[in-house]
Amino acid sequence: MADVTYQTKVYDKQGGAELVVASGGAIKVETGGKITANGTQAAHIANAKIDYTTGDLDTEAEIITAINATNTTINAILTALEGAGILATS
Repeated sequence: MADVTYQTKVYDKQGGAELVVASGGAIKVETGGKITANGTQAAHIANAKIDYTTGDLDTEAEIITAINATNTTINAILTALEGAGILATS
C-alpha cells in the first residue's frame, strides 16, 4: 500500500515528458554538474564593466560605446538563457 503521507516536491509527470518542481521543491546542481541544451553548456559570457569613472565617459562616443558593450553582454545572457530553454526565444 502506498504511503499517502509521502509527497515528493520534485517528480516526473506521468509519461515522463515533464519534470515538476512543486512549491518548496528545488533542483540542486552539485559541484561538477551543469545544465545543458542538447548536451552543450552555454559558453562563458565576459563580465560587464560596472566601475566606470567620470574620466572613462568624457565624450558622447565613450558613453555610447559603454552602453553598447552593456547591451552586448545583456543580449549574450538572454541568448544563453534561451539556449538552455529557460526563456522563450523572441
